[in-house]
Amino acid sequence: MNTNTEIENIVSWIREWFNENGPSASAVIGLSGGKDSSIVAALLVKALGKDRVTGVMMPNGVQKDISDSQKIADFLGIKTYTVNIKTVFDAAISTLEESTDDISLSTDTKINLAPRIRMTVLYAIAQSLPKGGRVTNTCNASEDYIGYSTKYGDAAGDFSPCADFTVSEMLEIGDALGLPSDLVHKTPSDGLSGQTDEEKIGFSYDTLDHYIKTGECVDGEIKKKIDRLHDMNLHKLKTIPTYRRA
Repeated sequence: MNTNTEIENIVSWIREWFNENGPSASAVIGLSGGKDSSIVAALLVKALGKDRVTGVMMPNGVQKDISDSQKIADFLGIKTYTVNIKTVFDAAISTLEESTDDISLSTDTKINLAPRIRMTVLYAIAQSLPKGGRVTNTCNASEDYIGYSTKYGDAAGDFSPCADFTVSEMLEIGDALGLPSDLVHKTPSDGLSGQTDEEKIGFSYDTLDHYIKTGECVDGEIKKKIDRLHDMNLHKLKTIPTYRRA
């Protein structure tokens, strides 16, 4: 990959998309403090200028690495809002549990509720900006391939600048943009389960990226797991199936 060429291509694509879908609108992006949101935020600033990028930090109570979100915002010079979702999250869990006494909310249900609330916050802010906003999707190709995202949570958005780039390629882009190394190469975690991404999925991103690019995986069991996750989660990448009358 010619990293600098791809950066310029992404930047051009963002500009073209906004010219068609919001010439004066701002890009609204959730800042988690991780590599993807940091890299995408930098690409947005490069494409639109810092005055048209709004970062939103959305801790659920106390977020120990919230300073990383602020660090990238300060580095890029973008305006930010902090919306603590804990009150809404707790109220939603309580209301659901009270209203569905014949079922028990699963752990994954509770984990996925937070990113869905965060996406609601992003759209609320985007719709309230004086010149309008467009919500940025920050997913990458590696996580999309195995469905490591929350449907209608972090998998949502109005446009997706980096969904065609693997994790290893995202790291190259982050380094080429001159972003703080500790943010680009930060050990990725979902901030929800208490595990790193690689602990949760059961294999490394290097292994996944190599398999995506070459179809090769030396560990047969890991290959089966990747294939199973890919097939099981393909629905997350598809638009809503719609019946078309004859």
